[in-house]
Amino acid sequence: MRKILSLAAIAAIGAAPAATPARAQEHADVPGSSVANSPPGAPIAPDWAYPQSTVHNQVGPAPGFHRPTRVDNRAIGVFSAQADVGGAVAPGSATFANGTYTIHSAGYNVWYTRDEFRFLFNKMSGDVSLAADIAYPNGGFGDHKALLVIRQSLDDDAKEAFVALHGDGMFHLAQRPEPGRRISDMEYRIGSRGGLPGGKSPDSLVTLNAKRIGIEKKGNQFTLWVSEQGEPMHQFGAPITLDITAPFYVGIGFSSHLPGVAETATLSNVVLENRAGRVH
Repeated sequence: MRKILSLAAIAAIGAAPAATPARAQEHADVPGSSVANSPPGAPIAPDWAYPQSTVHNQVGPAPGFHRPTRVDNRAIGVFSAQADVGGAVAPGSATFANGTYTIHSAGYNVWYTRDEFRFLFNKMSGDVSLAADIAYPNGGFGDHKALLVIRQSLDDDAKEAFVALHGDGMFHLAQRPEPGRRISDMEYRIGSRGGLPGGKSPDSLVTLNAKRIGIEKKGNQFTLWVSEQGEPMHQFGAPITLDITAPFYVGIGFSSHLPGVAETATLSNVVLENRAGRVH
């Protein structure tokens, strides 16, 4: 059985003692750290959770580190419930109006061996087609990511497959092959600046192109679908193979990539069908 750590233990892991004014000032003096750019009073997370910078190395969580997921069973749009997977130190929220889901979420990442993100979901079985237009109306941290997710459970380290669009324009197909394993992925960047493998996508791509992504589950095959410039969606890259048993959780999500700071993503024109071949 998984051991859920107390708040005191959470604060201690990763050499992160309980937050004090001195501790907050220590982080605020670190150039490029998320705390340096956080509003006053933002919750302090373990050191390992802060983004990579020239003076800070983001690493995976300590072995055995988990936070319970906070579940909100109120339906929202086509989704039956929502949750803060991994219990980020700043709670998330979501609204739905005029066909658009607006998700506010903190969360250190959806990566390594555990995740922190706001998740709107249904329990499903069989094949799945899921797609959405994605936008970041307030800008924000370049590595934040909106997600289309198919995962085995609501645990923070669950087996899963997902596609994501980052704030800097990168999109990818990723998987966690077993609970507690590190995420692996196939990343794509398009444009004259950067290219593969590495670098950033051009600014025009962030605002104009690759804004609609999709994921299809057909048996144990998961594929990434993309519309790069408004053309009909098409499969992008090779599929991954992953065995997920029914029932599983399917939905949309967002992580700010900042452990204690909530940012905003919108997902609209959502397609969710319980069959393959319907991503559009």
